[in-house]
Amino acid sequence: MGIQVRDERQMKALTGLSQAQFDDLLPVFSNIYGAMLQQHDAEGVASGTRRRKPGGGTKGKWPTMTEKLPFVLYYDKTYPTFDVLGTQFAMARSKANENLHTLSPILYDTLVS
Repeated sequence: MGIQVRDERQMKALTGLSQAQFDDLLPVFSNIYGAMLQQHDAEGVASGTRRRKPGGGTKGKWPTMTEKLPFVLYYDKTYPTFDVLGTQFAMARSKANENLHTLSPILYDTLVS
């Protein structure tokens, strides 16, 4: 679940990017997200705080990067409150806050690279 983009105009209005720009950004975002997960998994194993094997546990609301990237782009373009953001993406405001604070640094690293 996420925003449903119907056309190029709506894509730019909601994310600030064209579909082509989004498609170019997506693989870089995915690679940086994957590297962050590997680092997090390695830190958990090294410190002994890990309770499950890497990849274990409940799966997130969005299984693919194609669903994660529009979330953070939408926030950066429109700056809604977490109540509005949570409603738009069918989640609690606290989860919207948590997801945003996880994904924003990844978007920043993506745009820097």
